[in-house]
Amino acid sequence: MHKTPASDDLRVFVAVVRKASFAEAAIELGASPAYVSKRIRLLEQDLAVKLLHRTTRRVVVTEEGERVFHWAQRILDDWDQLLQEVAVTRREPRGLLRVSCSFGFGRQIVAPALSRLVERHPGLQVRLEVFDRLVDVAGEGFDLDVRVGDDIAPHLIARRLADNHRVLCAAPAYLARKGTPRTVADLAGHDCLVIKERDHPFGVWRLRSGAVEETVKVRGPLSANNGEMAVQWAADGRGIVLRSLWDVAPELAAGRLVRLLPEWQQEANIWAVYPTRLDRSAKVRVCVEFLEEHFRQGGARPGGALPG
Repeated sequence: MHKTPASDDLRVFVAVVRKASFAEAAIELGASPAYVSKRIRLLEQDLAVKLLHRTTRRVVVTEEGERVFHWAQRILDDWDQLLQEVAVTRREPRGLLRVSCSFGFGRQIVAPALSRLVERHPGLQVRLEVFDRLVDVAGEGFDLDVRVGDDIAPHLIARRLADNHRVLCAAPAYLARKGTPRTVADLAGHDCLVIKERDHPFGVWRLRSGAVEETVKVRGPLSANNGEMAVQWAADGRGIVLRSLWDVAPELAAGRLVRLLPEWQQEANIWAVYPTRLDRSAKVRVCVEFLEEHFRQGGARPGGALPG
């Protein structure tokens, strides 16, 4: 049974045939004549044929060697082309880029950004998929997960795209009916609109004020796995919501929601999470850098800059 020859051995063989000399081939390859002789011997063993007749004056290619020489040139040309194309894909973004994100952030923020990305880089095809759960980036075949929240597995690589935090808010009508909470503990006695987040336990709100952190278990008559619905319920006066500033800023500005306990918030920064280093894929690197610049220029919420 023949063994598949190594590409380096084919390259040595082609050099010997072209130079008709082991010594000249060694000079071209920057190797020793002994190394060239060894590689030719191993190649002949792998193919189980005699490739060259070597005399004191010259090297003669056998009939089998001629056939191997022509195939070796084709194989090495294809191999070199493959390496060139791989190198190009590390420099130029092209091909399919699979991106995952959560529902609301994906629809409102990431989707418009990716639309502009493919306009700038027509060699890219982007497939955006949104979930109400945490995605196994590598295991599910995604190139990139755009994530809101700081809980990131240590085996993944992440770059912070923008600072963000979640805030407490409710409609004036709700506060007039139920009163305004004065402490974090008061939230347990209010109607809270719980959102099933991808990376947080259901109904548990962890809030921070400076170096102090408090946790409260909340409940209410309405809950959802979609933040947009919860914000709408809050604007309708149904309860208190904990939501990212990028999501509720328009409601706060219009007075439909009022911020509560403003000294308390939940860190929820925006991250790009990916399984391999950026220098290995131009399409991922370009996307991450584009999103980073997009958020820096005010693209982290609809219609304006990310409030801080």
